[in-house]
Amino acid sequence: MKSIISNKQFDEERALYNAKSVEIVDCIFAGPADGESVLKEARNVDVNNSRFSLRYPLWHVEKFELSFVEMDELTRAAIWYAKNGNLDNCKMDGIKAVRECENISISNCVINSPEFGWKSENINMSDTEVNSEYLFFDSNNVTLNNVKMSGKYSFQYMNNLTIKDSFLDTKDAFWHSKDVTVVNSTVKGEYLAWFSENLTLIDCKIIGTQPLCYCKNLKLINCTMEETDLSFEYSDVEADVKGDILSVKNPKSGIIVCDSVGEIIMEDAVMECVGEVRVR
Repeated sequence: MKSIISNKQFDEERALYNAKSVEIVDCIFAGPADGESVLKEARNVDVNNSRFSLRYPLWHVEKFELSFVEMDELTRAAIWYAKNGNLDNCKMDGIKAVRECENISISNCVINSPEFGWKSENINMSDTEVNSEYLFFDSNNVTLNNVKMSGKYSFQYMNNLTIKDSFLDTKDAFWHSKDVTVVNSTVKGEYLAWFSENLTLIDCKIIGTQPLCYCKNLKLINCTMEETDLSFEYSDVEADVKGDILSVKNPKSGIIVCDSVGEIIMEDAVMECVGEVRVR
């Protein structure tokens, strides 16, 4: 049985440090004392319909549930070194949220955090909108379902990433990442997935200049490409593209099948390039 803390305001340093088996309802974590780490080292804690405006509130927390919680831009580095948590219907606006965490589920949230999800493992995100300049840097075993994201340098140095039914408005996504599968999604950006390994895109729309270069074991299955010039340079690729590709340049190996291609450029290569482009 959890004890209940309700309709309180906390602003002092470590206000509920090492709280155990508590349910926090309709509380505010803000005030003139401006204390940090209000729920540090908490265990088995639920926070419902509450608001945070203090730094580092949930560090080293284990087994936690956040629902209808708001963290404003002053809630910096909100969740670090945490394990076994669920966030549902939350709004997060602070920089550097969720870092070096394990087993975190995020659903129905709105997130605006320039550095979100770094160096974490076993993260599931669904039905969520996220704006993050560097999303999920150097994280492992991450799944996204029905996520709308905007950012720049997303999904870099990741391992074991699966994305389904999502819209990604990004830039240098998937750089140096390994074992990535993207299904039924739109990926819009520049210089997509350079230096990636074992990237598979299935039923996806790919938009933007110079995508999919320097890739190892790249696969495109039933995809479309828009505004994709200078594609596949120095990549090992097997691709089935519906429609047109603006241009393909120096594919290292493999076969690219498409309905039409504006230009095939095989020149000035710095390595042997024997990839083929076949028009149906």
